[in-house]
Amino acid sequence: MNVRITFRHMDSSEAVKAHAKQKLTKLQKFLREPMTANVTLSLDKLAHVAETRIASGGSRHEAKETSDDMYTSIDKVMAKLERQIRGNKSVKQAKQKRSGKTLRGGKEPRVVPVVTPTAPVAKKTVKKAAKKKPVASSKASKKKKSPAR
Repeated sequence: MNVRITFRHMDSSEAVKAHAKQKLTKLQKFLREPMTANVTLSLDKLAHVAETRIASGGSRHEAKETSDDMYTSIDKVMAKLERQIRGNKSVKQAKQKRSGKTLRGGKEPRVVPVVTPTAPVAKKTVKKAAKKKPVASSKASKKKKSPAR
């Protein structure tokens, strides 16, 4: 995990850095690949602003939060990022389930037919009755009138 914390218009504090890093490590457990995070903490007049950008693999997430306290801003921005990551992950899993691929990118599971031993069953032979074709009326009368010799 690579974290870069930048302070703007305020003095840097080890306690604030440690709090931000602690919150970011909790976000890492939702991601499969190592993340790179850029955290910008600034003071705009009386408002404490926390901006965070996270990149992990192909996914990118960004959030910004403003409050009266820097710790509160950090907590709120991390909650926003967690919702983004969870939402993105569930959408990705749903798409993979619909496509028939496995979630971990491996081979698709093969289906093995279940064979149960059974006793041989005698087959019944069914004979079909021969269908008689209808005979035209002129041909039928000729057959009946043929002379018996």
